[in-house]
Amino acid sequence: MVDTRINETGLSWLAWLAIVLVVVGALNWGLVGLFNFDLVAAIFGRLSAVSRIVYVLVALAGLYLLFLSTRLATRTRGVSTTGTGFDR
Repeated sequence: MVDTRINETGLSWLAWLAIVLVVVGALNWGLVGLFNFDLVAAIFGRLSAVSRIVYVLVALAGLYLLFLSTRLATRTRGVSTTGTGFDR
């Protein structure tokens, strides 16, 4: 079982990893849109096994953050506006 306990920052290591992967994906799509340059493909090869894994991990990270955001939104309903919404 993966340890997804919330740390002192309010997010688990899995949530932070997902955030990093989604930011990488967003930057990559920004480069594709602005300059027609795919950084992941440039680093790992166009549609190589590694680049495909990176694309899948970015997609899974996005889905995980979508799930996490709905879970956090449900948990924070009724919490005062002075709280961070991440405390248990």
